[in-house]
Amino acid sequence: MAEQMLEQVQDVLDKLRPFLLRDGGDCELVDVEDGIVKLRLLGACGSCPSSTITLKAGIERALLEEVPGVVEVEQVF
Repeated sequence: MAEQMLEQVQDVLDKLRPFLLRDGGDCELVDVEDGIVKLRLLGACGSCPSSTITLKAGIERALLEEVPGVVEVEQVF
């Protein structure tokens, strides 16, 4: 189950990645634990004042819609 969720999360992130790369950023999947996806924002995303909006309104919303079992996305540093 956990392996399948990791793959599904990675698939969604791969779909979103071109939008992040366009703005000079990227994200790295660190872990999925109890439905909480832990991401590290990279490049421009790591220091952007809008990164919280990107994380919650963009990435989290997509993951909640597309991956059963995801409950939240957390940024790790």
